[in-house]
Amino acid sequence: MNTCDPPQYFLNADETSDDHSGSAENEPIYTIGDLATKFAISRRALRFYESRGLLSPGRDGRRRLYGRKDVDRLAVIHKAKKLGFTLAEIRQMIADEASQQTLKLSREKCLERIALFERKRAEVEDALAELRSIYTSRSARMVQDKPADETKA
Repeated sequence: MNTCDPPQYFLNADETSDDHSGSAENEPIYTIGDLATKFAISRRALRFYESRGLLSPGRDGRRRLYGRKDVDRLAVIHKAKKLGFTLAEIRQMIADEASQQTLKLSREKCLERIALFERKRAEVEDALAELRSIYTSRSARMVQDKPADETKA
């Protein structure tokens, strides 16, 4: 398949399930520490995403409170970063998820990433083939270069 779905479909089934049924869509359910632990990222990263407008947690005084919408958005950010998208590209993709223009951009970027990863895979496969060839030739040479008394033992 050579197209990607809009960013919301980057989520895994377990990440999209609403464990808090009956609650408001963005009811605060995680503190910054809870969310950092859940996604194995630093609190600093979460504050950075907030400073860049990617997340907008609620506040209880100075305490950040993240709701379901923030959790879902962070899952999208996390997955898109794993796929090699920059934060600027991610911000553009999630800015208006319903927009056809964003969807088109998202698909174009997916195609670019697919091509990039295919090139990288080809480079890795070439490097592995070269290393295997070197290893095989070195192994054969070692067998040939062993002294006669070592091969008798």
